[in-house]
Amino acid sequence: MTETPSRRLELPAPVLLELRGPDAVRYLNGQVTQDVRLANDQRALTACVTDAKGKFQFRVLIHTHEGALRVSCDHDGAGELFARLDRYLIADDAVLEEITSAWRRVHVTGAEPTSGGYAVSVNRIGVPGWDVWLPADEADPVDELKAWPVDVSETMRITAGIPAWGSELTAGMLPPEAGLDRSDISYAKGCYIGQEVISRIKSAGKVNRRLMRLGLPGHIACAAGDLLVDAEGREAGVLTSVAPHCDERDDGPRALLGYLKRTAAEGAVFLERMRGQPVAVIAPA
Repeated sequence: MTETPSRRLELPAPVLLELRGPDAVRYLNGQVTQDVRLANDQRALTACVTDAKGKFQFRVLIHTHEGALRVSCDHDGAGELFARLDRYLIADDAVLEEITSAWRRVHVTGAEPTSGGYAVSVNRIGVPGWDVWLPADEADPVDELKAWPVDVSETMRITAGIPAWGSELTAGMLPPEAGLDRSDISYAKGCYIGQEVISRIKSAGKVNRRLMRLGLPGHIACAAGDLLVDAEGREAGVLTSVAPHCDERDDGPRALLGYLKRTAAEGAVFLERMRGQPVAVIAPA
């Protein structure tokens, strides 16, 4: 097995919140889709914050540090996360604080960094990686590491089927559509805001669309937003991400991500803009 190189991955500046107190775990468990009791200081726990209708508001990463819960969020609108989580914090013995300005984060792939701040494991592009949290005034211990080229890291993410906010993940969607029921949702932990709707989706055993890993020959031009159709020419889905690079051997496939309607997921699908170019449906993302 090829060892993952130690490199930096450039990420947007995150929002970081800290929750302390005897009721901290119980309270946060009532706000997010994942079981917060599983959070630790070694690996980031992915979770969704949903509204009462089960629709996406934020995707967050949760870990513990020095007895506190820490919640981070990278995507646009993350500045509203504090207000959303603080809204229901009334009679609970817990304190929520925004500590964004006191900390900064770098992401490193490969071996766990052993100096500076603290590190938690996060798989962001399909290879082992670490979010390294540093006090804002502390020198960056991995500053000299080579950075992943954006085109390469994006190709790795798409090939691995990892959804990204703004591409596959957007406010107002249902998390199971993106396959996050397998990684971000606990169906055994009890109630949280939106839980009734999410549980009903599981009981029904289906969503109207599902994020899929797809593929096209590398020479076929395509872009996020391109429509997919079925054999009858009816709309079947849409592409959300297109890998910048592809396997050049024998015109190898280019990795894609896209949503397919439930009625089209088991049949042949085609790229509409290329007059019926068949798209390989590989697997759910």
